[in-house]
Amino acid sequence: MRMAREAAAANVTADLSGRAVDVAWNIESIDAPDDSFYGLICIHLLEHVDARRALSEMRRILTPGGAALVMVPLYEGLDQSYRNPEAAAGPDRDRWLHFHQHDHVQLLGRAVRDLLSATGFEVGEFVATGSAAAKHGLVPGERVFVLR
Repeated sequence: MRMAREAAAANVTADLSGRAVDVAWNIESIDAPDDSFYGLICIHLLEHVDARRALSEMRRILTPGGAALVMVPLYEGLDQSYRNPEAAAGPDRDRWLHFHQHDHVQLLGRAVRDLLSATGFEVGEFVATGSAAAKHGLVPGERVFVLR
């Protein structure tokens, strides 16, 4: 997760592990004051955590008028996101079987848009295609959610 402070125009990098970043933060309980960041970038993180808690925290620290860019592995073929708490709490092999990665706790389906808006965000989307995908280093068809 990369965040930029509006006033200082500084970048702050964060990760739970604290390795090779500025701060060790848990996205479900961010140790930052309310309204302290003008911009947030959260790439392929929500599938690893309680997405509702993480989005609420992102909303809390985002200043009025700020924006968050969010990317997730999106399973458009699923109407609802798939969660299985038993598999998520189980051994790695269960998470591989259910979520296709040892550290995922859910598969995010089309309903992720409802979750994004339910946490108070106005949700926009950018779909990477053609030269825009190449320019921004994205895979064609990838979606970037723009949350305000």
